[in-house]
Amino acid sequence: MAAAKFLALVVQSIIQYPQMVGDELDEATRERMRQREEFLSQEMTRLLQEMEQRSQEQSSFAWGALLFTALQQWQFWAIAGVMLLFFGLWWWLRKRSPEPDSSSDEESSSSDADQEEEEDDSDDANDLGRFFEEHIQWPVQDLATECRAVKAVVADLIRVCQVLLSNSFFPVLQPAIGVGSAFEGWSPREEDIIYRLLVPLQPPRGHAFHLELGTAREMLARNFCIRVELECTCTRERPAGEMLCFLHHPEEELRRNQDPSLLGTLCTGSYLDVQKTARWFQILVKAAWVVLPESAQRRLTVLPSSRSCKFRVTKGNSKSLCIEMMFGVQQGDSDIFLSSQSTEAIFTPSTMWTESCAVAEVKFFRHVARQAPHDSFHLRCLQVCARILVGTGFSTYTLKTVVMHLLTTIPLSGWRGRDFLLRLQDIMRYLRCCLEEKRLDHFFFGNERVPEEISLPPDFRTVEPLNLFQRLVQHPATHAEALREFVELRDRLTRLLIYGR
Repeated sequence: MAAAKFLALVVQSIIQYPQMVGDELDEATRERMRQREEFLSQEMTRLLQEMEQRSQEQSSFAWGALLFTALQQWQFWAIAGVMLLFFGLWWWLRKRSPEPDSSSDEESSSSDADQEEEEDDSDDANDLGRFFEEHIQWPVQDLATECRAVKAVVADLIRVCQVLLSNSFFPVLQPAIGVGSAFEGWSPREEDIIYRLLVPLQPPRGHAFHLELGTAREMLARNFCIRVELECTCTRERPAGEMLCFLHHPEEELRRNQDPSLLGTLCTGSYLDVQKTARWFQILVKAAWVVLPESAQRRLTVLPSSRSCKFRVTKGNSKSLCIEMMFGVQQGDSDIFLSSQSTEAIFTPSTMWTESCAVAEVKFFRHVARQAPHDSFHLRCLQVCARILVGTGFSTYTLKTVVMHLLTTIPLSGWRGRDFLLRLQDIMRYLRCCLEEKRLDHFFFGNERVPEEISLPPDFRTVEPLNLFQRLVQHPATHAEALREFVELRDRLTRLLIYGR
């Protein structure tokens, strides 16, 4: 165990001491970094002494201490040399068990030495990956099983809602699509997972949706309004009792014989209102739940939410599931939707719908899962990044965007467990460069590396990439704070690799 921790400390020298992030750090920050360096040195010394005590009879361990001393003086060694040290040290630790004294045994095994050495090289690389997988306290999750259970519950709800709305002029509900980290195959925590699904909305009979682009300003996504327009239904042959045309039948007859149009229920003026839609759907879900057989054994509790339908499903004293159903209107036949999800703005008008790439992101991670090796660690990298972000100004979406860019530039064969540390270093380096340049491009705008199976609106591939760090350009104080927080992120990652939590 001491040897494993020693390796982690060696690894952290790569992450802890990359090139500085500019000259904007104040004296207080430099002092904190000096204190952390002293603590790190003390911790290394303690672990080395622990290893020496366990290996007093092994005189050959002296070379390890010498390498360790050299490493303290040369913290900027090339990554390849450090990785070679890892493999060599692990090989030595695996081989330090007592050997038979018989010279005949040594002669009989010498013919297989080359083959065993080649196998050990491969095993040592895998040992390092297995060490971090076992050392870090990963969340205990069965996301695939829980996602299937959530989708089954939501599918039942949607089917009942469709029956309840069959003769109305409310939006037509389509099958829900799982989005967010849980449906992408990862989650930063074991508890408090929110399973998010997007419910596509289509206009009811006699209505049409028209999407109008709003002003982006400093937003990290484009905003739209959904204008609702009535359509003439007079020319359509309809049996007796079918709908009346909202445009050409007298208002009195419409009020007496037909439910109001969507304009009179969920719209503000001519535009579909997010908050009205959310309240309507919350009431609808409560009514649909009572009809389901699950309601006899499970309890549904609707949670406060102004732009979605969030609820908790609980069965006795067992673990509850928190589900959030958002609404969206599809852009053409693409994987991009106008979503009811909240934005980073302090105030978002109720008629404003945010352009969402959540469905495209899920498809991207499914594409990667099909192409990547079975032991790929790219989702583990996302989990690590999400854990160290807690309490900082960086969002999970920022680090996810960085990882998506790297997944399309670094071959997927390079995301195995043995490459875990190198990929974490790449993520931190990429983020640092983006902070220095005050620019992080949105993954789906103007990016030629997006897989072809993901359907994007025509302007996405030609439009100027959206800068997710635009606020750093406009606010120097925010940029300086982000640089300081990057140092804290790097320190958190080091502690996680050393202590596993």
